[in-house]
Formats: sequence, structure tokens, C-alpha cells
Amino acid sequence: MKVCDQRSLEALAAAVGELLLANGECLATAESCTGGWVGQCATAIAGSSRWFERGFVTYSNEAKIEMLGVDAELLVAQGAVSEATAAAMALGALRCSRADWALAITGVAGPGGGSPSRPVGTVCFAWAGPQGRLDTERRCFAGERAAVRAQSVAHALQGVLQRAARQPG
Repeated sequence: MKVCDQRSLEALAAAVGELLLANGECLATAESCTGGWVGQCATAIAGSSRWFERGFVTYSNEAKIEMLGVDAELLVAQGAVSEATAAAMALGALRCSRADWALAITGVAGPGGGSPSRPVGTVCFAWAGPQGRLDTERRCFAGERAAVRAQSVAHALQGVLQRAARQPG
């Protein structure tokens, strides 16, 4: 995936907002390695309060547990960078908000912190939505820290677009 600049990320957020508004829905975010960047892109859009409900920046494991209800045993067993943790984060964001959709991002942006099983650039995503919908994905992005984070923001927003556009109704 091409590294995205701020303008293109905000345009992607605007497209998400238009779709959610058309569906009468709103979004919550649970971000770790992106540190609230998805929320920043959403709130850069005038009128986003009509479709962006809230964002959780849960960088530490403690924040994931306290703010989103992620099970501490899950974090020990699976690690913070896992599809299972991303799923728990997204479900926690839904549970702790009034949103219809939630996205979660957790990963290793670098330059350090990687391991053989989770190298730098590994990012796990989850999207939770109506009727109990839950999808997860693991990606490995190339580039330095800012590039990994930007690609993660773009991928998360594109995931909302794809899923919200395909929902029945």
C-alpha cells in the first residue's frame, strides 16, 4: 500500500463519514500504535460529530484493560499485537460507546519492538459492526514508523468503507 499523506487520509475519513451518514450510523475507534490518528483525521472533517462518536487511545496494555475491558489473560496469552486483541478492542469500543461501527488498530510501528513472530510493521485490525459483525486482519507494512502508522490509518478507514457499504439493509 502506498504511504498516504494527511490530505488523502482526511479525504478517506470524509468518504467514511459520507457513507456512515447515508446509513444513519456512527463510528468509534480504538487505537494503539496510531495514537489517535484515525480520530484526528475524522475530526478534521467539519460536521464529523454527526458520524464520529468517540475515540479511545489505548497505547498501554493497562489502558486496553481499563478503557475497553480487554481481558488481561488475553493480552498475556496472545500479546497486544494480535487479531484477538484487536477484536477485543473493537468490541470494547462498541460496548463503551453509542457507535454502530468500531475499528481497532494495534501494532508494532517501530523502529524497535519487533520480534520474529511480530516484526516491525506488523499491525492487527478489527472492525465490529451491526448484527454482531466482527472481522479481523493482520498486515505487515513496509517503511519507517510514520509510514507504517499512515498505512495503518488508511487500511483501517478503507476497512470501514468496505464493510459499511456491504452491509444488508
